[in-house]
Amino acid sequence: MFTEHSLVVLRRDVPESGLLAGDVGSVIGVIDTVRYDVEFTTADGYTVATVNLASRDIRSGRAREILHVREIA
Repeated sequence: MFTEHSLVVLRRDVPESGLLAGDVGSVIGVIDTVRYDVEFTTADGYTVATVNLASRDIRSGRAREILHVREIA
């Protein structure tokens, strides 16, 4: 289970929102134990998408992972 403000990693592409697996977002709402509202932003804080995702669609970051950036289309 994730809590509000948790950083999470997207496990799958969400093409209708312009998101790719590996994008990093922040939980902004906990719907229940299996649904979350997650916000994905640019480096300067512009919201790219806010999506409702199942717990199977996101995961926590891992200690040996390095974050990286990409340009949005």
